[in-house]
Amino acid sequence: MPSKIDIRGDEKLLSKVQQLSLQLRQRRKALGVSTQSAAAAAGLSRDTWYRMEQGAATVTIAAWFRALEVLGLRFGLELCDEADLPELNASVPLHIPLSDYPQLAALAWQIRESTVLSPREAFDVYERNQRHLNVEALDGRERVLLDNLRQLFGQ
Repeated sequence: MPSKIDIRGDEKLLSKVQQLSLQLRQRRKALGVSTQSAAAAAGLSRDTWYRMEQGAATVTIAAWFRALEVLGLRFGLELCDEADLPELNASVPLHIPLSDYPQLAALAWQIRESTVLSPREAFDVYERNQRHLNVEALDGRERVLLDNLRQLFGQ
């Protein structure tokens, strides 16, 4: 299971959640649909729907997608201006073979050593099993990978 992201203090992201919740509420009201009916149609509890309309950032993305679909809305993506991108000094390969990183392979013992992970998957394995990570056994290359993954994913 991926680690949860804490967005408290991230005003930019919280603002986007607020905007989305406002659009959800406005669309529901424009359609003349009650909170209870909208929640039932989306397969959500009334409490979850209420939290969404209040801008709670803890609601799952699946719940948001169901709610938007019920109201005939689409979730869109847009490219950020390069000036808005975070400064990253990390270099992370797109494909991370377990066989190249002994500690990662040890932490992911249940996965075949020939498996290739994405950066996010590798990061999740390190984070989920950090209590079992033998830091002294990390070679330079794996230490750089782990540092860069932490920088990339904000840990």
